[in-house]
Amino acid sequence: MNILLLNPNIRTDITDLMLQVGRDAAAPGTTLIPCTAPRGVPYIATRAEAQIGGAVALEMLAERNGSFDAAIIAAFGDPGLFAARELFDVPVIGLAEAAMLTACMAGRRFAIVTFAQALGPWYEECVRMHGLTERCAGIRMLDGSFKQISDVQNEKEELLVELALRAVEENEADVLIFAGAPLSGLAARVAHRIPVPVVDQVIAAVKQAEALLALKMRKATAGTFRRPAAKPTMGLPQALAARLEHRDG
Repeated sequence: MNILLLNPNIRTDITDLMLQVGRDAAAPGTTLIPCTAPRGVPYIATRAEAQIGGAVALEMLAERNGSFDAAIIAAFGDPGLFAARELFDVPVIGLAEAAMLTACMAGRRFAIVTFAQALGPWYEECVRMHGLTERCAGIRMLDGSFKQISDVQNEKEELLVELALRAVEENEADVLIFAGAPLSGLAARVAHRIPVPVVDQVIAAVKQAEALLALKMRKATAGTFRRPAAKPTMGLPQALAARLEHRDG
């Protein structure tokens, strides 16, 4: 099976990081196809940036439509996820939703730990969007700047672990998620220092994608995720316009 690993941010080094983590966990026969946004921001931290990243994600999916069996929108707040499920016929997995649903199978409540204060409100809205507010023990964020987004997990490892331990002790979290694409792979490195299960967002997304493909579920033709009716467009990228207008076969 071919799974598109779609980074809606512009950093190819972050895509490479997620690709390595995902490949190490993928089942035999699973191929991860990496792609990185051609425009946008280095990492999404606000509602406005999420809107931009979600739109770019739809364009990238449309351009590559037919070349993959499932797709992962590889940014923790899941920009464009629900829209992609409307438009495309294959399973589309969100990094955040996959990590949180996996965490729910390992404990009563999960906590999210991330690397920047700005991410907190967006992640809180993401939890609410997925209907998991009651399962979330809290979101903890680092306070302060970092040198390089690509190296933030190494630079801030001790502080991130400290936040995780506080979430377990003070918020009574049963499961921990290190959230944000730049933290991919951190879980494996520090799990032995944290007394509850730790979910890696990329591994969860890859395994959820494999599971959905194994279940062979059909694309909805009714309900809220059926493909929208054809509609004329103006000024959109060719592939996305064709998808919206039902000219793509």
